[in-house]
Amino acid sequence: MNKSEVKYQNTAIKMDKAMLKLLEEKDFLDISVSEICREAGVNRSTFYDHYLNTYDLLKETQKKIMNDFNNHFNDLSIEFPNFKNENEELIFISPKYLIPYLEYMKENKKLFKTYLSHLSTFNVEEAYDDLFQYVLKPIFIRMGINDNSIMNYMSKFYLTGITAIVNEWINNDCQDDLLFIVEIIIACIYPNTPLQNK
Repeated sequence: MNKSEVKYQNTAIKMDKAMLKLLEEKDFLDISVSEICREAGVNRSTFYDHYLNTYDLLKETQKKIMNDFNNHFNDLSIEFPNFKNENEELIFISPKYLIPYLEYMKENKKLFKTYLSHLSTFNVEEAYDDLFQYVLKPIFIRMGINDNSIMNYMSKFYLTGITAIVNEWINNDCQDDLLFIVEIIIACIYPNTPLQNK
């Protein structure tokens, strides 16, 4: 990577950070290009060298969050299961996946507090659609549930429930022990699981 590419990339990182900082304070629709430039320490022409508008920057910011999140799992050498494979155990909600997921969120709680409080802004439905197609739908099919309407309702219940638990934990500044939150999520998905006392 040459000097100008490095400079371009560093400027993009500054603007991603500026966007997230401003989202902590206000709604996306109230954020102007001028505010982003001021926060990032760049001028308007630099902004428009990188992005068409604030929506364009928001898309990139979301992509960066998801890439960082995926890299965290890759760094830990955690392979995501392929539930289309008949030999793959149908257990997705387990400490193996939940602990690194929650650890990453705790380490980046300020970022995820912003992200979770602006789910509609970040178009999380798109990410949910991918999760549904590649994870939940194959699980439902293997469980003998083939009706798309049933799958849709069940997956919404499942995903919004977990998101609500994580959101509550992050809003409480991750004060409850991470393993306790893992237990809560597992107990909600598998109701017969006994809960240990905190």
